[in-house]
Amino acid sequence: MSSVPLVRRFADHIRAVGWLRPGDRVLVGLSGGLDSVCLLHLLRGPAAPPALTLCAAHFDHALRPASALDAAWVRGLCRAWDVALVQTRAEHPPRGESAARALRYAFLQDAASTLHADWIATAHQADDQLETLLFRLARGTGLRGLRGIPARRGHIIRPLLPFRRHELLAYAREARLGWREDESNRALRFARNRIRHAVLPALEARWPGSASRLLQLADAAAVLERLWERLLPELVSGVVRERAEQRIVLARGVWQEYHPQTRARVMRELAHELGSPLGRAGTRAAMRFLVTGESGTRVRLGARLELGREFDRLVLSRAPCETGADHDLPVRIAADTAGTARARIGGAWFDVGWGPALPAGVATGSSASFDPFALHFPLELRGWRPGDRIRLGYGTKKLKKLFTERRIPASRRCAVPVLAEQAGRGGVLWVAGLARSSLAAGGSERWHITVNHGEST
Repeated sequence: MSSVPLVRRFADHIRAVGWLRPGDRVLVGLSGGLDSVCLLHLLRGPAAPPALTLCAAHFDHALRPASALDAAWVRGLCRAWDVALVQTRAEHPPRGESAARALRYAFLQDAASTLHADWIATAHQADDQLETLLFRLARGTGLRGLRGIPARRGHIIRPLLPFRRHELLAYAREARLGWREDESNRALRFARNRIRHAVLPALEARWPGSASRLLQLADAAAVLERLWERLLPELVSGVVRERAEQRIVLARGVWQEYHPQTRARVMRELAHELGSPLGRAGTRAAMRFLVTGESGTRVRLGARLELGREFDRLVLSRAPCETGADHDLPVRIAADTAGTARARIGGAWFDVGWGPALPAGVATGSSASFDPFALHFPLELRGWRPGDRIRLGYGTKKLKKLFTERRIPASRRCAVPVLAEQAGRGGVLWVAGLARSSLAAGGSERWHITVNHGEST
């Protein structure tokens, strides 16, 4: 542990990153746990820029019987510290960590808008970074994934990211702070808890200092990513010859001169610019086409992206979003019995499986579970429609706003599968990969649906 007091190092860090200015309004995500209480306390003290206006937001996931007591404790803390607080409770407990995270961040965004906050500050710290890094390494990741949790994303900042949990614990004890302990943080059924309580201690026991070296790896990956971000504009400019809303023209010869890794990064950057991020398969297809594609031919890189060759030029273009009765093939689910089908939504094909237990051979992709007795069949898996709304744990939200918050470009929204009730009800139950409605969340029986990207036919 550093001999320099945490308060001084926190102040140095805040000055160095330069996010906060005197008079800014900062919304702190306050769970009541050690980390978030320390963050709020540090931002109230001399380590923070002067004249900050602090407010807090607490989201009760309703996952534990004691969560209502946590919410009451947070209210008392904010009254004692004279901090404005926005609170809400999930109507139904979210199923899984990703669902809980999606609800929490949507609530924080809404709270920041309500309170006119300049920043949302969350209390992620270095141990969270370690868990994220190991989790991604185990599942497979590239350089971007090795960066771990970003210190800043838009107006969301994480001021505690350089500090270890044991440092925050020592600070809290010295400052005589109170906090709430979440007993679920010790439940080993959660992957992050197994990493925290089993994997990391085992690594440190076998190779002392491994945690610090992993954090250095994340820092090095972040530095390399920042370097790429600085170089890419010049590399892109060197290869692009024309730009339009729906297409980008590249000089094939110049692109061929780039290193293969540079070619891939440039292509992914241009695809992102057109609103259709490339995965590994799409990137490989583009690299092959650069070498083998003949003039006049084209290759599909994804549901909404094509790459063609015109003599010595390559044309990256956004394929038309084929929606409507003449193009989309939605899936109608008549009852809660098991089944499979293929859907075509926004020009993209999807393999769909559903039932009390997913049919054999259906891969686990984007999925959701519901109480079958609370569903109103028939259901329909379709593309989104203007005016669609989804009920979340704290109220309803237009899908258009949900897409904007999740940074889904307008060109990609037509290819996002939406599960909705039919029979004139029109209630949206699930937006694949983005949000699950709070409807039909209870009950002991479960009905499942899974959607995977399929090959075109």
